[in-house]
Amino acid sequence: MATLHSLALSSPLSNSLHKSCSSSAPLFIVHQSTRSSFNGLSLHLPRLRLPIVTQNPCTRVPVIMMVQPKIQFIQGTDEQTIPDVKLTRSRDGTNGMAIFRFDQPSVFDSSGDVGDITGLYMIDEEGVLQSVDVNAKFVNGKPSGLEAKYIMRTPREWDRFMRFMERYSNANGLQFIKK
Repeated sequence: MATLHSLALSSPLSNSLHKSCSSSAPLFIVHQSTRSSFNGLSLHLPRLRLPIVTQNPCTRVPVIMMVQPKIQFIQGTDEQTIPDVKLTRSRDGTNGMAIFRFDQPSVFDSSGDVGDITGLYMIDEEGVLQSVDVNAKFVNGKPSGLEAKYIMRTPREWDRFMRFMERYSNANGLQFIKK
């Protein structure tokens, strides 16, 4: 019975990144031949020409990924309609609610093609805020709008929501009006 084994070829870059930090010269392993246990023949691979890695592999550089703030009703499909947002907060500041109203949202145009509305997803560089409290409004049997509620039960959730809304409003030209 024959078995097929994968050939373990090391990446020179990954070897140089995983080696001990005390050595300063990059480690390069280039396999010229490897025995295959499948058929017993020698496998000849061409010599790889790789650039020399000069950066210290132990140096950690933070990577900052900027995500455009967006709202989705179907994960992976951005909502193009800008909502009206109404905020309420308790007097003691411990909880609050945001009500999003979308007139003629674009999700109605594509919902049959890409899936069902599964909730309200507010996505930014910090992560995802979500709510499943989404209601559709119909006029003459046709969908005309969506209303979604996001409830904040702690001051921390309120602050996180406000950071999202600040990013979203800056990206979409919204402004805050206090009544």
